[in-house]
Amino acid sequence: MTNVITRRSQAIKARKTESGISLEEYLDICKNDKTAYATAHERMLAAIGEPEVIDTAKADDPRLKVIYSGRTMRVYEPFKDFYGMEDAIESIVNYFRNAARGLEEKRQILYLLGPVGGGKSSLAERLKSLMEKLPFYALEGSPVFESPLALFAGDDEAIKIMKEEYGIPSRYFKNLVLSPWAAKRLKEYDGDISKFKVVKVFPSQLSRIGIAKTEPGDENNQDISTLVGKVNIQKLEDFSQEDTDAYSYSGALCRSTQGLMEFVEMFKAPIKVLHPLLTATQESNYNGTEEIGAIPFNGILLAHSNESEWAKFKGNKDNEAFLDRVYIVKVPYCKQYTEEEKIYEKVLESSSLDPKSIPPKTLSILAKVAVLSRIEPPKDSKGLQDLFTKMDVYNGDAVRDKVANAKTYAEYKNEAPKDEGMSGLSTRFMYKRISASTPVDEESTDAILLVSELKKALKEEIDSEELLAAHIQRVDKILSEYMEFLGKEIQECYMDSFGDFCQNQFDRYVKLADYWIQDQDYVDDTTTQTYNRAELNAELEKFEKPSGISNPKDFRNEVVNYVLRYRSTHDAKDPQWESYDKLADVIRKLVEQKTEDLLPVISFSDKASSEDEQKHHEFVKRMEERGYNKRSIRRLVEAYVRSKKQ
Repeated sequence: MTNVITRRSQAIKARKTESGISLEEYLDICKNDKTAYATAHERMLAAIGEPEVIDTAKADDPRLKVIYSGRTMRVYEPFKDFYGMEDAIESIVNYFRNAARGLEEKRQILYLLGPVGGGKSSLAERLKSLMEKLPFYALEGSPVFESPLALFAGDDEAIKIMKEEYGIPSRYFKNLVLSPWAAKRLKEYDGDISKFKVVKVFPSQLSRIGIAKTEPGDENNQDISTLVGKVNIQKLEDFSQEDTDAYSYSGALCRSTQGLMEFVEMFKAPIKVLHPLLTATQESNYNGTEEIGAIPFNGILLAHSNESEWAKFKGNKDNEAFLDRVYIVKVPYCKQYTEEEKIYEKVLESSSLDPKSIPPKTLSILAKVAVLSRIEPPKDSKGLQDLFTKMDVYNGDAVRDKVANAKTYAEYKNEAPKDEGMSGLSTRFMYKRISASTPVDEESTDAILLVSELKKALKEEIDSEELLAAHIQRVDKILSEYMEFLGKEIQECYMDSFGDFCQNQFDRYVKLADYWIQDQDYVDDTTTQTYNRAELNAELEKFEKPSGISNPKDFRNEVVNYVLRYRSTHDAKDPQWESYDKLADVIRKLVEQKTEDLLPVISFSDKASSEDEQKHHEFVKRMEERGYNKRSIRRLVEAYVRSKKQ
């Protein structure tokens, strides 16, 4: 067999339920291995593992310092790819941490509350996968995978010995009861518990061993048997209806003892179906549909639904008994556009589309539109820009230097409504736009295709004209900002094709500034034109004004001094035009003003000369090196050209 087949075969065999060991052998294992009697909550906590503690004041990502104000944050390895969900994940871990200590959380349902497409189901799937990591011990043959410790429950002297000899704390015996199946076997064994065998069980979603999932039906076709099981009609020929061996322990609670039961959209189920969960959480047992005795449950109950279902359930006074037995974890939409973009990339990685084939900043457009729909305008907001500023701060961007009235992350969060992020455009809706905007004969989308599809979908999705207008306004502003970014990308690729031109402009500015500083007339070698100090100043201002240089005298001295220092350390060689960022930005701005020079090169129309054709090919090649494909380059360039002509 190939290595991969061998490896997989060994992994499957390693999870196979072992042959039974004696009760005494099991207790000997408990002496040295606490996981042998650990609760489901403890095993889940162990599977999650210890967090990586990050000092955000020293973190590589400067965004973290803005968001956490230099405090420490905890990152859990199993949830590293759940972007923007740090608060929800921390709440989930706190639930398991407290439940593992035997606190009140152990008797509560872990309930994920959030909007559609917000990640609740993904979190549930991850928790079920984690539940499979560690095995547990159960009585061999038990249809409900009950703990061997149940054989000692109720015997105070035995529990005392267990603590002294085997180190098992007495709290592990609390609320344990034998299942009807075990009670019958105990009677058959004439009370000799040594005849019971113990097996190591590996939880499995596929086999419904220690992990089960149930979904609500409707008022007409769902009863509690989906949770607690029911009588097996085929066995009634051999056993009475009240006999445990005639019972089918197929319910979700039966299959998830010492494990995890997931209840999808729990509050859509009829209230009568939920009643077994009350005793399962509070008393660690529940009744079946027949008179067979209480069935044990010492597992995790996980449920999730959207906010409307919860509000409807909470508003019904008949459901008050449930409300205190639910540990709510809010799972809002992501409110950081950088993290939202990572979610899209993660989704694309599971498709045939390569995220790297999508032009730079394209997915950021989608992410920003999504986040803007989920956050509330700040208090005393005076317009759209205030909302954009809040979005940037939520993202961890440093904006205080650019926006004087910007608040801190904590200030925005404290003044925001409690349900912020619980509504808006869903992540699922947004990444559908990626596939819808990708042409059949292409491997990726781009900003032009994406915005067109996004506007179309918004018009179909949103009925309110006022809300639609707000979304379209935001999209247009984001697109405008993107066009500025695209312009810089185009200009840099264009200027790479015009390296000599940019270098000449750099050298010319330095020479003019040097003569101006020395208060000497300058004679142009090419034109023989003479420039006095006033004329030199006018020429220099042609460079400086487009870039908004506020103190030209200092700027000129700074540039000339830089060049002189460079020459002194580089054998009198002049620096390259890009070597000094401040002047390089000035030259880029100057080139931007020369649109008539730029357009013939970047456009895809017929070229007037072979030189322009060559420069165009060089421009396209450099754009491709930056992550743009040929079709997208053409669409984006044409859109940029149109925007410059408007």
